[in-house]
Amino acid sequence: MYQPSSERYERMEYRRCGGSGLKLPFITLGLWHNFGHTSLYENMKDLCFTAFDHGITHFDLANNYGPPPGSAEENFGRLLREEFRDHRDELIISSKAGYIMWPGPYGDGGSRKYLLSSLDQSLKRMGLEYVDIFYHHRMDPNTPLEETMGALAQAVHSGKALYVGLSNYDGPTMERAAKILQELRCPLLINQNRYSLLDRTVEKNGLLEAAPRAKAGIITFSPLAQGLLTDRYLEGIPQDSRMAGESPFLKPSSLTPQRQRQLRELNELARERGQSLARMALAWVLSHPQVTSVLVGASRSSQILDNLGCLEHPEFTPQEQARIEEILSEKE
Repeated sequence: MYQPSSERYERMEYRRCGGSGLKLPFITLGLWHNFGHTSLYENMKDLCFTAFDHGITHFDLANNYGPPPGSAEENFGRLLREEFRDHRDELIISSKAGYIMWPGPYGDGGSRKYLLSSLDQSLKRMGLEYVDIFYHHRMDPNTPLEETMGALAQAVHSGKALYVGLSNYDGPTMERAAKILQELRCPLLINQNRYSLLDRTVEKNGLLEAAPRAKAGIITFSPLAQGLLTDRYLEGIPQDSRMAGESPFLKPSSLTPQRQRQLRELNELARERGQSLARMALAWVLSHPQVTSVLVGASRSSQILDNLGCLEHPEFTPQEQARIEEILSEKE
């Protein structure tokens, strides 16, 4: 059985999540990609071992992660049984429900029927009695918000989840949800949204301002914009890249001449700071006090180790912040 490093907590930093007593690591490992049945189990082990050896205690899943849907939870459950059994209380394990998971009218959305059934299935796949955070994965305009929040509160009150999270909620809807949850004596812990140098949606939809009012933390996914904010695309599209592989999340049309010029200028600023572009991009997200943690994905353990470098130079001067905004506002 895996024996973690005795120095695993010496380098990682942890930030208190919203108004709760829970601290999350600055970096969270997301299991969206590379943990389905089409991936190598030995590589999954290597990724999780590397993460935990360096203080990454938070592992983020969802019911539909794979492929096929559910397989990431099944593989992580195997890892928990075979390798992490003695360290469950050192881990934050989160899962979500909200997108299509099984056929028929009860396998999607935000109904009490779907959410609680899905949570039971997730717990069975992972072999757990509870998850630390259970998220509603997306806003559902066809289900009353009171019903969805009531289901999340029931998950906590039944002992099947310790905390409640939301994902892909905008600021106003999150505040309404947080008020309902407060009345149900189940405070909102966190909201998970996309945020990066290249995607500022949370600055426009009110989330950054709403989170402190709701006493909720924010955890961000796609902080590297699906890989654009790395050195992979500075000179074009590599043949072995995700973009060249016809990824539905990273299309060649996103690498315009303007965007490539911006990436090169951002990379130059990162070099001046003594960082890679990826490390600077992660540090920039973490420089916002509302952000509790950034979610990173990885296909190789070396990527996790490289991302940890963002902890070495987290501050930005006003001049650097202004330069970033100048670069990203440049037109053709």
